[in-house]
Amino acid sequence: MRALESRLPGRVRHAEHLPARAAQHAPMPGWVAPAVRGALAGAGVEQLWSHQEQVAQLAHAGHDVVVSTGTASGKSLGYLLPALTAAIEGPPSGRHSIRGGTTLYLAPTKALAADQLARVEAMAVPGVRAATYDGDTPTDERRWIREHAQIVLTNPDLVHHSMLPGHRGWAPFFRSLSYVVVDECHAYRGVFGTHVSLVLRRLLRVAERYGAHPSVVLASATVAEPARHAHALVGREVVAVTHDGSPRAGRTCVLWEPPEQADGSRRSLTAEAADVVAALVGDDVQTLAFARSRAGVESLAAQVTDRLELARPDLAGRVAAYRGGYLPEERRELEQRMRSRDLMAVAATNALELGVDITGLDAVVVAGWPGRRASWWQQAGRAGRDGGGAGRDALVVSVAADDPLDSWVLQHPEYVFGDPVEAIVMDPGNVHVLAPHVAAAAAEVPVTLEDERWFGPGLAGVLEVLTARKVLRRRPAGWFWAREDRPGDHLSLRGAGPVVSVVEGRTGRVVGTVDAAAAHTSVHTGAVHVHQGQTYVVTDLDLDGSTATVVRGDPGWSTTAQSRSSFDIVREESSAAYGRMRLCRGVVRVRRQVTSFVRRLPGGEIIGTHQLELPEQVLTTRGVWWTMTPDLLAEAGVDEADVPGAAHAAEHAAIATLPLLATCDRWDIGGVSTDVHPDTGLPTVLVYDGYPGGAGFAHRAHDMAPTWWRTTLELVRDCPCERGCPRCVQSPKCGNGNEPLDKDAAVALLGAILAERG
Repeated sequence: MRALESRLPGRVRHAEHLPARAAQHAPMPGWVAPAVRGALAGAGVEQLWSHQEQVAQLAHAGHDVVVSTGTASGKSLGYLLPALTAAIEGPPSGRHSIRGGTTLYLAPTKALAADQLARVEAMAVPGVRAATYDGDTPTDERRWIREHAQIVLTNPDLVHHSMLPGHRGWAPFFRSLSYVVVDECHAYRGVFGTHVSLVLRRLLRVAERYGAHPSVVLASATVAEPARHAHALVGREVVAVTHDGSPRAGRTCVLWEPPEQADGSRRSLTAEAADVVAALVGDDVQTLAFARSRAGVESLAAQVTDRLELARPDLAGRVAAYRGGYLPEERRELEQRMRSRDLMAVAATNALELGVDITGLDAVVVAGWPGRRASWWQQAGRAGRDGGGAGRDALVVSVAADDPLDSWVLQHPEYVFGDPVEAIVMDPGNVHVLAPHVAAAAAEVPVTLEDERWFGPGLAGVLEVLTARKVLRRRPAGWFWAREDRPGDHLSLRGAGPVVSVVEGRTGRVVGTVDAAAAHTSVHTGAVHVHQGQTYVVTDLDLDGSTATVVRGDPGWSTTAQSRSSFDIVREESSAAYGRMRLCRGVVRVRRQVTSFVRRLPGGEIIGTHQLELPEQVLTTRGVWWTMTPDLLAEAGVDEADVPGAAHAAEHAAIATLPLLATCDRWDIGGVSTDVHPDTGLPTVLVYDGYPGGAGFAHRAHDMAPTWWRTTLELVRDCPCERGCPRCVQSPKCGNGNEPLDKDAAVALLGAILAERG
């Protein structure tokens, strides 16, 4: 650390030392199958860490359990012990099974499932058959997996689209189902988490049809209130194991601020992070660097290589980039090269937060605040994962970007090191998400009112609506699927609505998909669209056909859509008056219309504005809003003419800071502000969930409003800019081109509502 500071002085804003931790051991449970015990002994494992033993005992005894211990603390062994034992000796319930007890392992990424398979295969337990089952699995292998595999590693999407609709073909597997493992369960949040929760409930419901009552084991290194989150995911009471018995190296974590340039902005994040990585590698410190995007990863790796070619040419060839889309064999080679220290630096996206088994790194560089404490700790946890080796401390350097969250985090290190990770927000009762899952469940096994225990008290109303729409048909035995197509054709877990296919016009190849709600801004006619590092230009957007046609090529400019927004208050669900301001939450109808787009050169110069004729988009969701009387603002020094800029700037800043309180990022939420709203007759600021029906973010903001406003005020007031910048009130997704904005008036507005709120 001292060598790094001497090369790049004056950058450290805060340093935090986390002491090393000794291991706490526990004996191997007596019920572990001899073959499993022998395989572990052959790998040098004859005793467990305390949390591994606790998880294994609870799961084997039939309890649902969530383990929340540090990154690389060996959580997987806690569920593999009972799973492998069941595969050999049969389900712990004693039910007869020719193939042994089965386990379904769910991961948020295919990469993580592949890593778990490699771990199981490396144990080489005789008689255990494990396989990954995903979209790349060949048809002939799928049949073998259904008929023979005892441990199936997959993802929630495949469970939804394939296993549950085809559960009759999986009947022997489901009859023997002993364990369901939900790994990295913190990844399931917001609307996606709600979808996964309902998939899990459908899964347990189908398993029960075949007489199976599997234990559910959930795991995460970074989840707040693990028992509460696990209960929300599976709908059952879950025991939490949180005491970490694994050893951990000491770590020094620093918050790093790039220097200011002549124009007052900070130095480029990528250039600064490249300097840090190159300096560390030059001192023979093996380093993993996280960047926010695939393009950022490639640029960071290239810049590190350039610097090493000048300072340490012997190390220039030992730098690599890692991002999504790598083949399994490429990932295995990368892991092997890092373990052997053939690679001294790897730049990666957050794909490496999950899915790659790399241990014992000397240092981690986090280039830009990743948006959540949970993600930051997941990345930082890659440093010193082996318990410290020969007593050497690890280093984590968090390099700030030039944006609002990074600026605020630099000024408030206690937010990173003093507070727990964010509470995860999800709502399995969200009717917009619940209804299609109830329809899918009815296609799997007819639904009855007794299924309220899986789907909650809103089931009866959902069934009534689905029946009226002729999606379901009611019969004496329950509600049945009434259509000829499949329910899965209408439901994507990764979004709350349909998708638009991006199709290359020349070949007809589907390049990718975007949510229909985002298509107006990202794949409108004339848009420059980047997918997996390739640049395309959209030649036509067919909303009726859900298709955007593109041609490959980089025109040399980027595009930004411009829009206008308004909202209607549908229903107040909570409100409170505080003098001359009022705070509310409830259901809102947000109206948005993309009206044009601008073309910009790489330097930011606008070279053209082009009109678009797109229909208005309407989103019914939940929001939090507050109103202020004109005289309150006037007393605070906000003149009538300044109200639009003050409200707009406060809205942007409030959106920027909400991710500090709720597990979301600014792209999950939206906002609208106005000097006079038709429904309130007053200046009004709204922040809303960007998903149909809501995702819980606005509700969280409402419940923490004073803290939220105070944090927002500090962000704007303490920013050193004069008139507003991307660090405080400018938004990268503003549909009005960040006009009008008034930083000083926003400070006055926020101060006034805090004073009035008391």
